[in-house]
Amino acid sequence: MDFNTTLQVAQMIVNELAGSSFVHKMQGLLFKSQGFEKLGQKYLDHYAEEQEWIDKYANRMMDLGCVPQVKVCNETALINDAVEYINADMRLQREGVEALYKMMPALAADPTTYDITKAYLADEEEDLYWDEEQVELIAQIGKQNWLMKQM
Repeated sequence: MDFNTTLQVAQMIVNELAGSSFVHKMQGLLFKSQGFEKLGQKYLDHYAEEQEWIDKYANRMMDLGCVPQVKVCNETALINDAVEYINADMRLQREGVEALYKMMPALAADPTTYDITKAYLADEEEDLYWDEEQVELIAQIGKQNWLMKQM
């Protein structure tokens, strides 16, 4: 079996997720410093969870005899406003979920990586639903009330 597609997908996910997870960590620290303890912890926990996905994909690559490449993430500015960040994160989550859906057929020949990616996709959809729920909640109760809930 040719695992080139698997390795390309896994490497791309490792690189993209490494960058986005670090942003989640830094945003979590920023939100905590602003007094939004719950929101900050949400993103710090999200960072830890994403690190576990990076480990799964990196280990899969090594199981297949490939050493993952380490790539430095692109420069990204943190967003001070929590509501702006939730909206920006929601847009990125949507793009990521769509990209994962498109990758799934290419992984069908590798059931192990397919199953890892299927579980990862479900996790990413859950994150997207959380963002959407927060945006809806902000619209219903207002920004200030939502921010109070994040303390």
